[in-house]
Amino acid sequence: MPIYKAPVQDTLFILNDVLGYERYNNLPAFSETSPDVVEAILEEASKFSENTLHPLNLSGDQEGCVRHEDGSVTTPKGFKDAYDQYRDSGWLGLAVDPEYGGQGLPYTLHTAVAEYMSSANMALMMYPGLTQGAIAAIYVHGTAEQKARWLPNMTAGVWTGTMNLTEPHCGTDLGLLRTKAVRQKDGSFKISGQKIFISAGEHDMSENIVHLVLARIEGAPEGVKGISLFIVPKHSVDDSGNVGDRNGVSCGSIEEKMGIHGNSTCVMNYDDATGYLLGEENGGLKAMFTMMNEARLGVGMQGLSISEIAYQNAVSYANERIQGRALTGPKAPEKKADPIIVHPDIRRVLMTIKARNEAARALMLWSALKSDVAHQSDNEADKQAADDLLGLMTPVLKGVLTDTGFDHAVMAQQVYGGHGYIEEWGMSQFVRDARIAMIYEGANGIQALDLVGRKLGSNGGRAVQAYFKEVGEYCESRRDSETMAPFTKGLKKGLNDLQAATMWFMQNAMKNPDNAGAGSTDYMHLFGLVALGYMWAQMAEAAQIKLANGAGDAAAFYENKQVTARFFMERVMPETTLRLARVQAGSESMMALEAEAF
Repeated sequence: MPIYKAPVQDTLFILNDVLGYERYNNLPAFSETSPDVVEAILEEASKFSENTLHPLNLSGDQEGCVRHEDGSVTTPKGFKDAYDQYRDSGWLGLAVDPEYGGQGLPYTLHTAVAEYMSSANMALMMYPGLTQGAIAAIYVHGTAEQKARWLPNMTAGVWTGTMNLTEPHCGTDLGLLRTKAVRQKDGSFKISGQKIFISAGEHDMSENIVHLVLARIEGAPEGVKGISLFIVPKHSVDDSGNVGDRNGVSCGSIEEKMGIHGNSTCVMNYDDATGYLLGEENGGLKAMFTMMNEARLGVGMQGLSISEIAYQNAVSYANERIQGRALTGPKAPEKKADPIIVHPDIRRVLMTIKARNEAARALMLWSALKSDVAHQSDNEADKQAADDLLGLMTPVLKGVLTDTGFDHAVMAQQVYGGHGYIEEWGMSQFVRDARIAMIYEGANGIQALDLVGRKLGSNGGRAVQAYFKEVGEYCESRRDSETMAPFTKGLKKGLNDLQAATMWFMQNAMKNPDNAGAGSTDYMHLFGLVALGYMWAQMAEAAQIKLANGAGDAAAFYENKQVTARFFMERVMPETTLRLARVQAGSESMMALEAEAF
C-alpha cells in the first residue's frame, strides 16, 4: 500500500523564510492569516489528505467510475463521503470572495493546500478543481445576476462545475468547433453539439453540475472570433436558486483512459440544452482563458503532486529493500545485503526528484503570491508587474512541472525494479495518472509555443526583461558572498544561457518561424531550469540565515537544504547548456525530410 505524508515543514519554510509571507499582510486576504493560522490550516489539510483522501486513491483507481443506462455515473466507493467531508469543511471556498460564501483567504494558501490533496488523490480532487476554474470564469465575466445565481452553491460545493471545450474533430484549434447556440426570445440560448474529454462531466457527488460550454451562435463569424461561452446547468435553476428539471445535457459515455480512473471523464451530449451567455457575445476565448489559466496553474501543481508522492514511496522502498553491497564497503553488515539507498545510481534518482520537487514547490508558491498581488494590491505598478510575471510563468509551470512530474514518476517506479511494474505497489498508478497532466489544458508543446510565440514579446517584452533583471540583480548583489557563490555562480551561468537563447530567437525566428517552433520546448525547459535555480538560491540563502541564527532542533532540515541546493546547481542546472545548444541548432535538420520519408 503506498504511503503519503504532506510536506508541511517544507511549505512553511518556503512561505515564512524564503518568500516572506508576512510582508504581504497589507493585502486584504492576508490580514487574517497570521503564521499560526497558516500553520493550523496546513496541518488540517495534511490530516484530511493523509487520512481521508489518500486511502481511497488506490481503490479508486482499481474500481473506476460506472455509467448506468440512464446516463448517470457512480464514482468509486468512498469518493462521495470524502467529497462531502471536503465540502462541509469549506475547503473549496478557501480563497473565494466572501460575498459568495468563500473565506477570502490567499490564493497562495489555497495552492499549498491543493498540493497536499492532489498528491493524496488526484482523481478525486479534480472534481472540486474543475469547479474552482468555473467559479473564476463566472466571477470575472458574469453579470451580477449570474454571480448571485451560480456562485454561492458552487463555492459551497453543493454544485460542481466543468469546462467543455474539446470536440471529436478539434482540440487545440477551437476555431473548428461545431457546437451551436440558437438565440431564444427570453435571452437564453439552445445549445446543441458534442464535447469529449470532459473531466467530472457527470457524477453522483453534487446535486447540480454547472457546465461552461464553448459554442458558436448562429450567424457568428467563422474561426475563433465567433466563439462564445455559455453557462449550461445539468438541472435548471429558478430565480430563488432551487434546482428544477433536467436540462438537455447528458453523459453519452465514460472515456476509457490510461489513468485518473476515479475521475469521470465523459463524452457530453447537448440536445437543445438551455444555456446562458457568459461574458461578451463572440468573446468566448477571453472568458475561456480565465478558466484555462487557472486550470494550467492547477495542472502544473498536479505535476508536482504526483512527483512528490512517487518520490516519497521510492524513498521508503529504497530504505527497506536490501540488494547488493555499497561500493565503499558494507553499510549494514548485520544484514545479508545493504539497503539499495546506499547505491549512487539510486541516490541520483532520489536526489534529482527531491531537488526538483522542492524548487517546484517554491516556484508554485512564488507564482501564487504573484496572483494574490495582481488581484489585491492597491499599487497599480505592483499589480502590473505581478500580473506580467504570472502570465510569463504560467506556461513554464504547466509545461515543465508536468513533463518532469511524469519523468519523476517513471524514475521512482524504476527504484522498485520489477515490483514497480506490479499494480499492488501503486507506482504504476502514479505513472499513469501523471501522464495526462502533460496533455490536458493545452498540451505541453502548445505551452512552449505560447511562451516563445506570445509571452516573450508581450508588451514589448516587458515581463521577460523584468524577470531577467530580477534574477541578474540577485546574483550580482551576492557576487562577493563566499557562502552564496556555489549557488549564484550556477544560476548566473543558467541565466546567461537563457538570455542567449532569447536573443537567438529574436535574431532568427522572424525570418524563419520554424526556428521558434523547433526550439520552443527546449527553451521552455531552459527557462524552467533558471526559475527553479532562482528558487534554490533563495532557499539556500534562507537556510544559511536560519543556521546562523541558531536553528536548534531544525538544524538538520536547513543543512539538508544546503546539500540539496548544491546538488541542483552541480547536477541539474548544467542542463541549460544542452538546452541552449538545441535551441541554436535551429530547424533545418528537423524540417528537412518530406512527410513521405517518415
